[in-house]
Amino acid sequence: MTTRYYTEIDSPVGKLLLRGNGIALTHLHMHEQKYLPDLPAEYQRNDRAFKDVREQLTAYFAGKLLHFDVPVAGEGTEFQKAVWKELLTIPFGTTQTYGELAQRLGDINASRAVGAANGRNPIGIIVPCHRVIGANGALTGYAGGLERKQWLLAHEKRFGGHARAEQSRFDW
Repeated sequence: MTTRYYTEIDSPVGKLLLRGNGIALTHLHMHEQKYLPDLPAEYQRNDRAFKDVREQLTAYFAGKLLHFDVPVAGEGTEFQKAVWKELLTIPFGTTQTYGELAQRLGDINASRAVGAANGRNPIGIIVPCHRVIGANGALTGYAGGLERKQWLLAHEKRFGGHARAEQSRFDW
């Protein structure tokens, strides 16, 4: 059995709960967010296991990082994973609609399903579900709360031209 770890870090959008298996980040949740899973008893606190994630989140919040380069392994259905992979193509500082994502996934009528998968993203911020908006441009839905979504989008717009590009590494 793989040892599972967790830690908490402070951020401009509040405390973040990180969970992982020692190899990849499996969860990044904001406290008091919708769909916040309970922390299973077998998880052990280990702040050192998340050194790279901490450093990259610090750089992101400082406006010095466009893309994350930490291994992630989110668990979900094949459709959810397809949506989450598509989220990674949305450029830093920009937004796309649920309908645009559905169209890129091959089903223009799947915008509600895309929204549901987006809301179940287990690795918020790093897999940028906050960059998805309603067809009318409204900030609809965000498991972390609309005020956090608004903050993240404003942050990215503020630093979009100054951040240093990095390569992303994701293993679904």
